[in-house]
Amino acid sequence: MKITCEKNSLLKGVNTVMKAVSSKTTMPILECILIDASSDEIKFTANDMELGIETKVEGTISEKGIVALEARLFSEIIRKLPESDVTITTDTNLSTLITCEKAKFSIMGRDGEDFSYLPFVEKDSCISISQFTLKELIRQTIFSIAQNESNKMMTGELFEINQDQLRVVSLDGHRISIRKIELKETYEEKKIIVPGKTLIEISKILNGGTEDLVDIYFTENHIMFEFDQTVVVSRLIEGNYFRVDQMLSNDYNTKVTINKKEFLDCIDRATLMVKEGDKKPIILNIANDVMELKITSQIGSMDEMIDITLEGNDIKIGFNPKFLIEALRVIDEETINIYYMNPKAPCFIRDEKETYIYLILPVNFIDAA
Repeated sequence: MKITCEKNSLLKGVNTVMKAVSSKTTMPILECILIDASSDEIKFTANDMELGIETKVEGTISEKGIVALEARLFSEIIRKLPESDVTITTDTNLSTLITCEKAKFSIMGRDGEDFSYLPFVEKDSCISISQFTLKELIRQTIFSIAQNESNKMMTGELFEINQDQLRVVSLDGHRISIRKIELKETYEEKKIIVPGKTLIEISKILNGGTEDLVDIYFTENHIMFEFDQTVVVSRLIEGNYFRVDQMLSNDYNTKVTINKKEFLDCIDRATLMVKEGDKKPIILNIANDVMELKITSQIGSMDEMIDITLEGNDIKIGFNPKFLIEALRVIDEETINIYYMNPKAPCFIRDEKETYIYLILPVNFIDAA
């Protein structure tokens, strides 16, 4: 094999597929990037058996061939080469020569035939949305997936298609994030659970253009994203997702309308009083069109008032400030509505059309007042 590519094209391809290179494996081939120049295109592929990424790289093929190279080493070599054309040559023993200007690296490759190719996905069930929309959907929900693997279901997000609507749901046992968008066409009903890791990595690759589309294909066990010159295939999480709708309620005894930025900034300031890992609640005392925010810790205390519009009963309720901050940061509206039932029940932050819903469970606190 002999190919020549611009350094930046190579680096972009490497960086894209590196996200699917296995870091912990007993199979050395999964630590490799496959360079496939056996046809008229140069393709880079990585696959950790859960997530697989393939991308096309622009360049010239002088001799067709295929080789698997150790990903981390190859990535570092390409990254540190001069800004010039790079030639990659392999011989019959898979010894690989990488040259760029006066730099020459010789490394051993592996047989590309041993590589695990991406699983085949039938292209019969598909939705198309803009890269911007998908990137936003992920950003606005991904923070509330569970970080540990004790409940696999919570480490993924529910993608639920119902006619012309796509709803994305995540939860971690303390909160629920829901985003809903309208699709341009009507599709048959579908519910799948996509691993959070897959969505995080896709979000990093997407260019976020409003005119650039992502085609999303589903099978029983896999989801495939096609965009630009890249294909991402991921295993789905098996099982039935939590019955989220049973956890939602439109009942409330207290409704607060508040300036989102003021509220967010105030909570942000309050967290100055909390050391990392210290679980101190922020206490909201809502009465007479004013919300008082209080936090007390070993460092000190903070107390601030915000003007609000109050509908219904006064309430005093405590929350983990981090959960409020993460939800507020991804809401774009200037003014938001927050609904409360009582100090033991979750609050709901949602808009009129329920394009977003954030449910946050309260925490117990000792009332010093």
